[in-house]
Amino acid sequence: MTLTLTLREQPVVPLEAEALCPDHLAGASRAEIEALAVWHGKERTRVGEFFAVSGSGDDVRVEGDLSRVKFVGAGMSAGRLTVAGDVGMHAGAGMRGGELHVEGGAGDWAGAGMHGGQLVVRGSAGRQLGGVYPGERAGMRGGEIVVHGDAGAQAGAGLRRGLIAVAGRVGDAAGLRMLAGTIVALGGLGARAGAGMRRGSIVTMAPATPLATFVFSCIYRPPFLGLYLRRLRALGLAVTEEQLEGRYARWCGDGLELRRGEILMLEARA
Repeated sequence: MTLTLTLREQPVVPLEAEALCPDHLAGASRAEIEALAVWHGKERTRVGEFFAVSGSGDDVRVEGDLSRVKFVGAGMSAGRLTVAGDVGMHAGAGMRGGELHVEGGAGDWAGAGMHGGQLVVRGSAGRQLGGVYPGERAGMRGGEIVVHGDAGAQAGAGLRRGLIAVAGRVGDAAGLRMLAGTIVALGGLGARAGAGMRRGSIVTMAPATPLATFVFSCIYRPPFLGLYLRRLRALGLAVTEEQLEGRYARWCGDGLELRRGEILMLEARA
């Protein structure tokens, strides 16, 4: 069975609802779920004040326009959580396991500081996808983020480990100060991609202009990339045979750091 929480009405100010997580909801009674604490602005209130609870089970579904509801799925370690619509900021932030599926779009900081698990966004995502919080050295440290739309600026900022894949276009400064890991932008990159990166790979299927601190290395077929792209195709992204079999121009950088990172650009066929 599915445990379903339905939003009764839009909160007047953003609702902080870290309680909307399988770790807190799975196996709990209706009364226990309704009593879980959430923050409506500065006011501490209960889940039951904003959500109608029905059903039971480990498969959790939250319905309604959650664009003003923050921290949905934050810190989750297991289970499956589906948001049947848009979701607000910090969705899946710090998650360590399980699956979070957003059937609409996601606000800023989705998957920020993520350690494991899988975050899938059917719409577009805001800024700092899988990003790093102020004062922390590393952002996403593991897991998978898959976005079927576009992503905002600084996707993968501080990325240390894991995979971020975006079917559409990724905004400016993707991979800002990234330490390792992989970002795949099937629809292209904004300006200043990889600024300050130390290691890791940024892959784009559209032409891009690397920063002046990157140097051209070679054109080749990266052995690892086919495995990643087949994985993304299995997850529902439109990966073409040209992308699977194509050759990629490799640019190394950032020269202001270790210059062990790379930007790979699909070479257009003649």
